[in-house]
Amino acid sequence: MTKSRPEILYPLFGNLTSLAGVGPKVAQNFAGLGVEKPRDLLFVLPHSGIDRRLVASVQNTVLPAVVTVRVHILSHQAPRTKSGAYRITVQDSATTLQLVFFHARGDYLQKILPVGQDRIVSGKVELFDGIAQMVHPDHIVPADQGGDIPPFEPVYPLTAGVTQKTMHKATRAALELLPPLDEWIDPEQKRASQWPDWADALRQAHHPKNADDTALTAKARVRLAYDELMAHQLTLALARQALRKTAGISTQGTGQLQTRVLAALPYKPTGAQSRAIAEITADLAAPVKMNRLLQGDVGAGKTLVAFQTLLIAVEAGGQGVFMAPTEILARQHLEGLQPLARSAGIRIEILTGRDKGKARAEKLQSLAKGDIDILVGTHAVFQQDVAFCDLRVAVIDEQHRFGVRQRMALGEKGDAVDVLVMTATPIPRSLSLAQYGDMDVSILDEKPPGRKPIITAVIPTSRMDEVVEKLRRAIEQGRQAYWVCPLVEESEVSDYASAEERFKRLRAVLGDGVVDLVHGQMHPTEKDAAMARFQSGQSKVLVATTVIEVGVNVPNATIMVIERSEIFGLAQLHQLRGRVGRGDAQSTCLLLYQAPLSESGQKRLSVLRDSEDGFLIAQTDLEMRGAGDMIGTAQSGLPRFQIADLEAMTGLMATAQTDARTLLAQDPGLTSPRGRAARVLLWLMEREKAIRLISVG
Repeated sequence: MTKSRPEILYPLFGNLTSLAGVGPKVAQNFAGLGVEKPRDLLFVLPHSGIDRRLVASVQNTVLPAVVTVRVHILSHQAPRTKSGAYRITVQDSATTLQLVFFHARGDYLQKILPVGQDRIVSGKVELFDGIAQMVHPDHIVPADQGGDIPPFEPVYPLTAGVTQKTMHKATRAALELLPPLDEWIDPEQKRASQWPDWADALRQAHHPKNADDTALTAKARVRLAYDELMAHQLTLALARQALRKTAGISTQGTGQLQTRVLAALPYKPTGAQSRAIAEITADLAAPVKMNRLLQGDVGAGKTLVAFQTLLIAVEAGGQGVFMAPTEILARQHLEGLQPLARSAGIRIEILTGRDKGKARAEKLQSLAKGDIDILVGTHAVFQQDVAFCDLRVAVIDEQHRFGVRQRMALGEKGDAVDVLVMTATPIPRSLSLAQYGDMDVSILDEKPPGRKPIITAVIPTSRMDEVVEKLRRAIEQGRQAYWVCPLVEESEVSDYASAEERFKRLRAVLGDGVVDLVHGQMHPTEKDAAMARFQSGQSKVLVATTVIEVGVNVPNATIMVIERSEIFGLAQLHQLRGRVGRGDAQSTCLLLYQAPLSESGQKRLSVLRDSEDGFLIAQTDLEMRGAGDMIGTAQSGLPRFQIADLEAMTGLMATAQTDARTLLAQDPGLTSPRGRAARVLLWLMEREKAIRLISVG
């Protein structure tokens, strides 16, 4: 397999300045569109177009409008003042109109628009004082050259120093370089979808005949979007294939410990939990490494699935590790898992940065000897002196908080450790496929029985006193509450409530010792102490920033107040609301907003008020904010697509994933004619990392 770019693609990866009309200065300006070579230019498609079909007269047109019309030139009128307009009176088949030019050279205009001759002009026509005027026509051509004006002119995205004219000329020159490439799409798939060849698709996309041709649904565009998604999914499938080549260990449990735990539970697992456990059991038994994502909404019961996974490792004579991103979460997981571990009769321990000296050394010794069955830990587990006797399974909670390098370091703690990654952030299917396409996904989309829905109310900040009064009554009844604010300290720039300020005010009203404060700028030990006081019930109200978004479990907390809720993202609001409703009592979430609400603010809050379905909420969030904003592209590992639209093309992404996996299953080395064409696609889409993963063949 060649590890260098195929020769057939050389012209597309050459210099931009080789294109007609693109000098060094223009090439520099193109960088604003992310265009560095002809290939990049081909993927900047027109977003709309202008209808320039010839009409007989402007008289029948609803103005203002872009009009293309044949005119007879009647007279020229030079400007009376220096800043005045140069006017040319012309006549079409039914009426007269004026062509208007500012800062124009009269001699030049007389040359291109000579009195007594006919021309075809195209541009925006507007009415001024009852006279139809076309200011600075976009096109002026002799009557016999009307064919030079496209009937439907594509409109491209622009950047400083790049005009539509430049784009038009440069894209036409880039299209001349299109090489004939072999087809990487399955012939049956292509035929059923009625997609054009790759080069034809690009030509069609750059030469739209009407508005439908610039739509996302146009066949040429769908084909090009598929190519982009296919290259991405091939990359992920190759990564998955490389991982699966690393021999795993077949871990098969006896079922004894799992049965004990299920018997001790006061409820039956949901169908979704049972399905996920079955999928994981099959993965662990296979002789390849497991790489599975467990996605479940707040309260969907991920912990039980994770524990059953760890028990399979213990039943098979191995050990398991459960990783959490913070010490608070690790301790909380330990508390939740300890009763389950007792019912299974196994030993579970915790290791965090707090473990020091003799106690730490003893723990490490027990771990290395195999006396500890399951270790719950934070990043401290990655340290070199932490050694397991036989680590089989790693469960990673809220995986976006752990880097890939750390996940790999964890994998080195045992022979081919199986990895289960968990997230409580529901991710719409399209994003899940884009971000976790190399992983197998299990989804928990049912809530365990007996969970009471959380009552959600939307309240203006003008009713703040009523909210504080409700809080006081709840505290008197022995309940606890969260109060979330968007900023840490008062800022002159914004009037968003600050946590510091709200803490002082609530303490003044509710009394000392009742209210605690937690925010990201506090020292970790102070933060832990405040959390511990709240968890133990010592303090009743926890004023916090979004640091409490993930994971804290206080069943007695039944009220969640989110101040200035209109400025939070939907997914974040849903995560925060999930901090309450964890016990038997009825819980409430109060979304405080400052009037007037924007249209999107109103939509976000009403979606949240009306639904507790995390996946529905995430899908709405995606539609409202777009993929990049929703996850924060910089830290999401989410690819950037030029043509494909993640929000609108979930089905196409799923198809691309199936096709990529099928192709690799049939042709792991991509050596068949279609496989070799797919390699060219990877080079074309600049997926060099994927190319390095292909086994030589």
